[in-house]
Amino acid sequence: MKKRSILLTSLVFAVLLESCSKPAALNSGPHDQKRLVIGVIPKGATHDYWKSIHAGALEAAAELNVDILWKSGLKEDDRDSQINVVEDMITRKVDGIVLAPLDDAALRPYVNEAVRYGIPVVIIDSDLRTDKYTSFIATDNYLGGTKAGQLMAKILADKGRIIMLRCMEGSASTMDRERGFLDEIKKHPGIQVLNSSQFGGATTEEAYKVAENMLAPYRKSDGGLDLDGIFSSNESTTFGMLRALQDNKWTGRVRFVGFDSSTVLVKALENKEIDGLILQDPIKMGYLGVKNLVAHINGQKVERRIDTGSTVATPENMNDPAVRKLLEPDFKKWLNE
Repeated sequence: MKKRSILLTSLVFAVLLESCSKPAALNSGPHDQKRLVIGVIPKGATHDYWKSIHAGALEAAAELNVDILWKSGLKEDDRDSQINVVEDMITRKVDGIVLAPLDDAALRPYVNEAVRYGIPVVIIDSDLRTDKYTSFIATDNYLGGTKAGQLMAKILADKGRIIMLRCMEGSASTMDRERGFLDEIKKHPGIQVLNSSQFGGATTEEAYKVAENMLAPYRKSDGGLDLDGIFSSNESTTFGMLRALQDNKWTGRVRFVGFDSSTVLVKALENKEIDGLILQDPIKMGYLGVKNLVAHINGQKVERRIDTGSTVATPENMNDPAVRKLLEPDFKKWLNE
């Protein structure tokens, strides 16, 4: 990859989203040298998932008395914007970076560059093809996909025709989920995968359009749907597919398993429009990302890889306190929402 100068990042500041930590706000300009400044770079900022990671990072910052510089690109498929954010963090000489990479290869040279400049990096959410990071903290996404496949096989009684809506090419986390799901389904020969090649993209609107096109070939003459099951691998693809099913009055007529949570998805689970959601713990992920990075900066040994776990939520168990906590993470108290 062609090397880009980190000095050019000032040209893109106007198009980047930025917010600061509480209680100690961090604005542009030199920071107080008595407090560590940790740059936290998510894939995006609009999904509840990223808001929860932000909340976890802020919780750790308050506990450890450090500042958080939270920045993301405009969209979850804008690799160039995320690269610019990483370069900006290097220019600002932050004390460390917590990064959820949009692409498992494209961000590698810039993480390596940060480390060369003496800035340690913790990777969260989605893996990166480098060994230069301090720690990797994420869901075991392959296992999460396997759990989705097991649930699908169970609710279909090991027989049926299904499709899978992917998220984005290059996103290691969702690709692992998709691989785990398909590997599990192979163990159930009575289930036929009709389509597993479509990518829903970074937004709900993109996913909705792709979902509509995916479902169209299976529309029956009586208005029904000639499918038995659907799996989607992240929040935006699950929401987009849900909307397509709702608009065509197909909810409840096809079994549907998704990944992640939001207010809309929880309501759909409650109404049995969704049969299951595989849940992560993004607050824990953001919290441990900052905590482990600060521990490393302070000379402490940290674990190289940490699995933050995954949980299967269904209409039957969604009111269990532990499941409900993951379905509705309390990020609002930290983000003033």
